[in-house]
Amino acid sequence: MRRSAPVDGFSLAYDRTGAGPPVVLLHGWPGDRADHRLVVPLLADVADVVVPDLRGFGDSDRHPVAPADGYSAAAQVRSVLGLLDELGLDRVVLAGYDIGSRIAQTVARQAPERVHALVVTPPVPGAGQRLLAPDVLAEFWYQDLHRLDLAARLLDGQRDALRSYLAHFWTHWSGPSYVPADDALDRLADSYARPGAFTASIGWYRAGPPLLSRGLAEQAPPPAERLTVPTSVLWPAEDPLFPSAWADRLGEFFTDVTVTPLPGTGHFVPLEAPDALAAAVRSALPAA
Repeated sequence: MRRSAPVDGFSLAYDRTGAGPPVVLLHGWPGDRADHRLVVPLLADVADVVVPDLRGFGDSDRHPVAPADGYSAAAQVRSVLGLLDELGLDRVVLAGYDIGSRIAQTVARQAPERVHALVVTPPVPGAGQRLLAPDVLAEFWYQDLHRLDLAARLLDGQRDALRSYLAHFWTHWSGPSYVPADDALDRLADSYARPGAFTASIGWYRAGPPLLSRGLAEQAPPPAERLTVPTSVLWPAEDPLFPSAWADRLGEFFTDVTVTPLPGTGHFVPLEAPDALAAAVRSALPAA
């Protein structure tokens, strides 16, 4: 494990493996950089692979600051770009799932010259009014809970309660053939149970408007303002949060996008389909 220089007072823990064109892998919630533990060995022979813990996660710094200041997409992007600057990485292949996908897309919008290609899973733009479907709304209850102080009072520092809480998501969001290992859940629970760690991890959900508000306010940009970075979207068929039908509007937001369905795969693509994720990253690398 290495540590970055601080940005806004936040230092990131990260692993760096291999040699070649730069690849940066971003994790999701509720996880950390170990989410990519099966992907890194599949890339290290062809790429310089950097895997950070995002602000507030894992071994990276967490501070009791206003979520909008410390844990928003803009704040997370500042740390990712700071890490790229520190390591001298340009034209990276940037991959992410869950909130890591949101952050990767924001990096590509703010600094497209720094990103050679994106490889992401949902969330992606285009859900719109479909977020109002009752079965969809029922899946996103946790985001409303995370915006309440009650979440921290119930769970922060409570290791056994946190393990049960995290296990719910790792089992409910995953595909039918994936069972998270007990030792992996134990390690994650130990990490999230450190004082302040859970509260920092949900700073993302407290930093801006809730998902429903953002989705309903979303407008497709004019063609000239679509994201131009080549983007590969891996769409897991068994993810209860993001139905595959929602891929139909991606062309309204990206100028160069491909969608690869992942049958039988749930939300946790780096662990459920590491070969598919690694293959997409390898395909996105610049030609030698």
